[in-house]
Amino acid sequence: MSKVSIIGAGSWGVSLSVLLTSNGHEVTVWSPFQEEIDFLNKYREHKDKLPGVKVPDPVRFTSNIEVCLKEHDYIVVVVPSQAVRATARLLAPYVSENDIVVMCSKGLEENTGLRLSQVVLGEIPKVKYVALYGPSHAEEVAVGIPTTVVAVSEDIEAAKKVQDLFMSPVFRVYTGSDLIGAEIGSALKNVIALCAGISDGLGYGDNSKAALITRGITEIARLGIKMGADPKTFSGLTGIGDLIVTCTSKHSRNWQAGNLIGRGYSVEEALKKVKMVVEGVSATRAAKELAEKYNVSMPIIREAYSILFESKDCRQAVYDLMTRSRKHETEDTGW
Repeated sequence: MSKVSIIGAGSWGVSLSVLLTSNGHEVTVWSPFQEEIDFLNKYREHKDKLPGVKVPDPVRFTSNIEVCLKEHDYIVVVVPSQAVRATARLLAPYVSENDIVVMCSKGLEENTGLRLSQVVLGEIPKVKYVALYGPSHAEEVAVGIPTTVVAVSEDIEAAKKVQDLFMSPVFRVYTGSDLIGAEIGSALKNVIALCAGISDGLGYGDNSKAALITRGITEIARLGIKMGADPKTFSGLTGIGDLIVTCTSKHSRNWQAGNLIGRGYSVEEALKKVKMVVEGVSATRAAKELAEKYNVSMPIIREAYSILFESKDCRQAVYDLMTRSRKHETEDTGW
């Protein structure tokens, strides 16, 4: 049995607390919001985000970070991507050299374009960093629906330890070492999922979504490879696997927000209606800046940026994508 500290009490944090407890581990979950902690302690259920999912009695909830991290074996971070830096700073006084930090948040830091590993290791360089990524909606993991993910780290022994921690008959964990590819794939799939939602909101069909997913992974891979990723990563669970589930499932908050935008809601109205963090919005800005930095053609990302931040009409964005100059499919310069 291991002692696991989960940092973040949203749907994914609560879902992982259920999984890890069923694996026989001792779990403490932290949130900075005392009201959220009181509610979870009282009802043992996150009624807004995971209705009907009962949290096992052994799981402890606290708003005291010192209590949460007392005698931990693993730290699992599940906070919005834009809160990762502040969270790393909060953790710093309580971690020791070679502690294993498991990152389950997906995204890029908006103002810097940094990957989350760069953010965390910049603040607490003494830890071992493992990302746990793949097609894994919290709503399904919490009720034991089978899925597969990857524990990704440049330290393969740390990845194997995380594999053992999470592995179960309904949660299969592979190991991987391509952190750049996994992080870029897991962050940018949220942008493509926003676009998939927009496509559905506009009333387009399966053909449109299939094209979007296929060309989307091409753009993601193009950037990732330029940044040093292994091309094979993008045909795996943290690449096309995560992209498919996020683009096709109504569990996806990115799809939900995009669907509302496609139906005519403003970006602000859509985000307010979803009521949860939509990582694809901040990832779009970061992705556009990375594309420019690395001189990579990413036309879908560019049109997503225009819709979200320049008030471009969705149908005009689709028209502009569809009428770009003729290309060979495997040509590196874009659609």
